[in-house]
Amino acid sequence: QVQLVESGGGLVQAGGSLRLTCAASGSIFSIGVMAWYRQAPGKQRELVAAIGRVGSANYVDSVKGRFTISRDNAKNTVYLQMNSLKPEDTAVYYCNTVQTPYVYWGQGTQVTVAS
Repeated sequence: QVQLVESGGGLVQAGGSLRLTCAASGSIFSIGVMAWYRQAPGKQRELVAAIGRVGSANYVDSVKGRFTISRDNAKNTVYLQMNSLKPEDTAVYYCNTVQTPYVYWGQGTQVTVAS
């Protein structure tokens, strides 16, 4: 079992920044890829960014150049630095990892970007 706890969401003006944190605990010895997803009202959950254990990262096109995913393996933590935020970034952001066959999600943290 893996537990994921997100923090760092909030209300910010357009153009502002937020840093999300996801702390993992439990059976974390085999955690590989960690990811951030988001879900806006009335929309499907989408992958925002993912990072491998050695730091290789991928991003959805809409956040490239604005968001940065990183991880600290010693602290079992993954971060999402979000800059130049836009109203369309408003969503609940979820931390995710997979230990086949199990998929783990955090409880989510709300990010609201005011125009």
